Order: sequence, then structure tokens, then C-alpha cells
Amino acid sequence: QVQLVESGGGLVQSGGSLTVSCKISGFRLDYYSVGWFRRAPGNDREAIACISSSDGSPENADWVNGRFTISKDASKNTAFLTMNNMKPEDTGDYFCAADDLLLRPCEAKFYDYWGQGIRVTVSA
Repeated sequence: QVQLVESGGGLVQSGGSLTVSCKISGFRLDYYSVGWFRRAPGNDREAIACISSSDGSPENADWVNGRFTISKDASKNTAFLTMNNMKPEDTGDYFCAADDLLLRPCEAKFYDYWGQGIRVTVSA
């Protein structure tokens, strides 16, 4: 059974940093695509960043502009999203997702497995 569990969300001040984690069970992260997505209040879900290649190189959404970084630790079967210089508009629910194919576009519709999501709030 595939399971993704996010952790590390919470409140952070504008300009601050936060790292959220996604513990994955039921498959080896090495062989799966993994991505982070978010839904801000009143907005549609959007992609942040994904890793979907065998060499582990990330694909970032255009708006990331170097503020957010996706990474993974295969030994812990865990993916991470490190967020720097956070802004109030980064407030929202953050989701980890995975798919059992590589070379997936970084779009929600290509990811079959999802975590429950965690809330991140950035205060002004």
C-alpha cells in the first residue's frame, strides 16, 4: 500500500524559511517520480517542483525563481521541499505526490498518489 505523509508545516514569518518533508512507504523512491504541489486559498492547485528523472534533477515551476528547492533522501525514502524568503502569498496547503513512472511532467494530473497535505502559513 502506497502512503505519503507530509510533515513540518506551520507558521513562518515573511522572509523566513521552512522545510517540509514527505515520508513515503510502499515503494522505493528511487524508481518513482515525486513532486510538491500547493493550493493557496481561493486558487487552484499548482505545481511547485518535481523530480522525475533517473538522475534526480529537479523540474521547478517558473515562479519558483530559486526560492524553493525539492530534494530527496532515498535512504530514508523521504522527499523534502525547502522554502526560503517566504512571502504571505505562499500561504496554503502543500501536498506531496508520487507516480510509479519516471519522466512525468510536473503537473498534478500525472501523479497518482497523494499525501493528505499540510498547512503552511506565512505571516506578514
